Amino acid sequence: MLPHAGNRAAPVRTYNLCLLGYGNVNRALAELLANRRTELRECYGIEWRITGVASRRIGWLTKPEGFQVGALDNREIDNAEIENGESVTRHTGVSDWLRAAGADVLFEATSLNVQDGQPAVAHIRAALECGAHAVTANKGPVVFAYRELRELAAAKGKQFLFESAVMDGVPIFSLFQRTLPAIRLTGLQGILNSTTNVILGGMEQGLSFEQALRKAQELGVAETDATHDIEGWDAAVKVAALVNVLMGIELRPQQVEREGIGKLSAEAIRGARESGRPYKLVCRAARSGNAVKASVRPEQLPITDPMALVEGTSSIICFETDIFPMLRITEEHPGVEATAYGMLADFVRAVKPEQSL
Repeated sequence: MLPHAGNRAAPVRTYNLCLLGYGNVNRALAELLANRRTELRECYGIEWRITGVASRRIGWLTKPEGFQVGALDNREIDNAEIENGESVTRHTGVSDWLRAAGADVLFEATSLNVQDGQPAVAHIRAALECGAHAVTANKGPVVFAYRELRELAAAKGKQFLFESAVMDGVPIFSLFQRTLPAIRLTGLQGILNSTTNVILGGMEQGLSFEQALRKAQELGVAETDATHDIEGWDAAVKVAALVNVLMGIELRPQQVEREGIGKLSAEAIRGARESGRPYKLVCRAARSGNAVKASVRPEQLPITDPMALVEGTSSIICFETDIFPMLRITEEHPGVEATAYGMLADFVRAVKPEQSL
């Protein structure tokens, strides 16, 4: 059950939801919304219907009375309904799609573009311009357009939220923005890329690089083309997102000193583990005056370091602040439902800003 947060007698409002990108994350979100329907209605006065679904494969689809989640949970949306149902309409672009769906909230979960964050930035901008809250799991808009989109959201009286962009649905951004007022963040370090963590762990156990990568792909944490993970780009984008939002300093991924794990030999990785100083792909950022120095690189860590103990798909983030010398958050073996939960939590924060989870 979601915790009670508000007056149970409060009127229930129905929100029109649009899902942009229909891969694992938004599929999991649709299922989670259905599973939490009673709690959302009784605890928060929230009812919902999915009036828009879009992806490169299916195009821009709307159904004013709402798609059936059972159909959405399947690998394909009900083809018969699309072909024969009069209420399902195809559109040509994001703005037309959002308006036709009567969108109250956009859930954006398209692929990351590490160069400029497009087209996700344009998707978020369009949602805010159309009067919808924008929730994303994509790091691109946070890294390349955070200030612009934050200001646009404020001007429109809407929310731009992105808790699932880093470390799945763990409440990192809201932790600082909502529960640690006036604290000063001076630095951070962590292990934030599951693919490289799985690969390094597999090679420590005797697998080749190719076998360890295949294991990461089978677990669903690595793409078919895992270049961005292996070369450290995914981790660099996450560092940039954290610095932009939590430190208030604009940082691009290209400004993060970056080295991936591709140059590490299997012998070096196994030898490091046997010596008690395993390799990890470590993210770091430290404030220096009005600037930040940030890096992503393989490092040998003493086995007593909490980061050295993070295995497989788990993650860790360690914050250095003026009040808490070290504040650590560890996430153990998350699934895609954790990312979906971050988006659901942002949905509640957006439409019920006076309440909290």
